[in-house]
Amino acid sequence: MDTIKTLIFNRFKIISLLTVSMALSIVLLMIRMKLHQSFYLLFLVWNLFLAIIPFAITTGLASPKKTPKLTLLFFFGIWLLFLPNAPYIVTDLLHLTRTDQSFLWLDILVIMSFAFNGLILFFLSLSDMEKLLKHHLKPKTLTLVMLSIFGLTAFGIYLGRFLRYNSWEIINNPLALFSDIFEIIVQPNIEAWIFTVTFGSFLAISYWMLKAFSNSKM
Repeated sequence: MDTIKTLIFNRFKIISLLTVSMALSIVLLMIRMKLHQSFYLLFLVWNLFLAIIPFAITTGLASPKKTPKLTLLFFFGIWLLFLPNAPYIVTDLLHLTRTDQSFLWLDILVIMSFAFNGLILFFLSLSDMEKLLKHHLKPKTLTLVMLSIFGLTAFGIYLGRFLRYNSWEIINNPLALFSDIFEIIVQPNIEAWIFTVTFGSFLAISYWMLKAFSNSKM
C-alpha cells in the first residue's frame, strides 16, 4: 500500500492532468449522447479503459530500485499485449463515416479527445518502459527493441481494427489468431503491411518528436 501511495504521489501532476483530460472526454461524450439521444460512441469509454492498462503497468513498475530482469520480462510481455489498445482509439475516427451529419463537429471533437488521451497514455507508458529497459539493454539493442515495439503495436492495431481481435484472444482463441498472423506473413497482404509501416512510422516519429521537445531548453 505504501508503494502505491508513493507512486501516486510521485506522479501526482501527470495523473491529475490525465484525469482532467479524460473527464473532459467523458463530459463531451455525455453532451453528444444528450443532443443525439443515442448511446452511439459509448464504446469509447471501454477503449479508453483498455488504453489505461499499459500505463498502469509501467507506473506500477516505476521504482527507484532496479526492476529484476525476469520480473521486467514477464510484465513486458503483458504490457506489449495491451499496448496497441492505447493508440487504437485513433482508428475510431473511422466511425465518423457512420455518424449523423448534424453536430458532426461534436462527434469529431469527442473521438479526437478520446484519441488524444489514448496517444498520451501510449507515449507516457512507452517512455516509462524505455527507461526501465535502459537498465538491462545496450543502446543499440534498445533502439532495435523500440523500433520493434512501434511495428508490433501498429500490427496489433491492424489485427484489432480490421480482423476484430482483442488482446485477451491470445489466450481465448490463440489458434485462430496465430493462423491469421501466419497467413498475413506468408501470403502478402498489402493492406496489412502498408497499415503497419505507415501507422508504426507515425507513432515512432511522434514519440521521438515529443522526446526532443521535452528535452529541449526553450
